Amino acid sequence: MKQNSLAKINVILSMLIFSTIGLFTKSIGMPSSLLASARGFIGVIFLGLFMLATRKKIAKNEIKQNALWLLLSGAAIGFNWIFLFESYKYTGIPTATLCYYLAPAIVVFVSPLILREKANGVKLLAATLALLGMVPISGILSGGVGNLRGIAFGIAAAVLYASVMLMNKKMKDISGYGRTVSQLLLAAVCVLPYALLTEDVSALRFDSNDLYLTLIVGVVHTGIAYALYFSAMNSLPAQTTAVLSYIDPAAAVLISAAAAAVAPSFFGAESLTLTTAFGAVLILGSSLFAEVWDHRKK
Repeated sequence: MKQNSLAKINVILSMLIFSTIGLFTKSIGMPSSLLASARGFIGVIFLGLFMLATRKKIAKNEIKQNALWLLLSGAAIGFNWIFLFESYKYTGIPTATLCYYLAPAIVVFVSPLILREKANGVKLLAATLALLGMVPISGILSGGVGNLRGIAFGIAAAVLYASVMLMNKKMKDISGYGRTVSQLLLAAVCVLPYALLTEDVSALRFDSNDLYLTLIVGVVHTGIAYALYFSAMNSLPAQTTAVLSYIDPAAAVLISAAAAAVAPSFFGAESLTLTTAFGAVLILGSSLFAEVWDHRKK
């Protein structure tokens, strides 16, 4: 029982850490592509040291037999980060986060085609409601349209995140640490050439604040958060972990709103409007309901 409770605390802590990444990345002057690559490399180094300290190992055969899916999913993760970081810059953290969490709804719609899974009526209804949640977030209901560029980046990140979720289901006999370390390393490696080709690196200038925040994103939001998450996975049922994962987007929206209320200039936080809150209820509420319904039925 104590081990189970500690595992839940670790998952909750990891989700709370993930939920604050937008507040940090918005304040980093580094291009999103370089930030994504740096995040991957720093995260891999931290996780590598953590695994050495805890004597965890990655079997070579599990990497070999999943090499193609690891490469594709790693590249998708890298560019998913780029789009998400760009979304944070062009629109508010609540809006970017909610766009990003359309990924489960996208998976529901494409799973019958790609994975040959039987369509579930409750899940399809929940996914439809989640998509409808984008209507108030887009700004149409308030008589205009929000920052379409930021929303487009957020949805692009969601599509890539959904593709990673689907590719993870294709992998066989691979540990959580083995998959994550491989994906993070491949994400960093795949994104770095793109960053070097699209950015004039010699002209870039970073201050100490950028470097400190990048280190925090790499160590805390990647290394520590993933270490906490995977240290708990073996002690908790999959459905418990899935439900607890919704703490991430909910906390991201609330923390941003709280930061905006207390200190408007704090990390570029933005206030939470009623229309955004309504969209959040549709997107997160419907997805969470479908998750709980599915696992209760099982």
